[in-house]
Amino acid sequence: MKSLKSLLLVVLAACSFSALAGANDPLFVSLTTNDVHRARMALTFSKHHSENGHPLSVFLSDKGVYIGVKSGAAEFSDHQKLIQEVIAKGGQVIMCPSCLKHFGFTEADLIPGIKMGNPKVTGEALFKDNTKSLSW
Repeated sequence: MKSLKSLLLVVLAACSFSALAGANDPLFVSLTTNDVHRARMALTFSKHHSENGHPLSVFLSDKGVYIGVKSGAAEFSDHQKLIQEVIAKGGQVIMCPSCLKHFGFTEADLIPGIKMGNPKVTGEALFKDNTKSLSW
């Protein structure tokens, strides 16, 4: 019985520690939606944690590409403002190139400051030590 309690305590402690983020752990947010509310939640959450010291990368893919293109300015003006604020404060926003192409856009359609993704750019952001990831 005592060894079972000890094992349970060790498992709980391990799970608890793995869920904790360090004060400056990088954050990688995958934004796949063009739903106005969900996208705003993702960008607001991202910006908040970036301002609290977490290096930030936002990856726009699938329908999230609409938020990062010039033709989305009317529908996503608030979102594009948040993106510009994130970039101005050192965060990076990365565009999925195959998603961009799938929806009929090119790199010339991106709003200023968004980086075109590739395995090196995206991989460096996603696989940096201690990176936490979220998806919207």
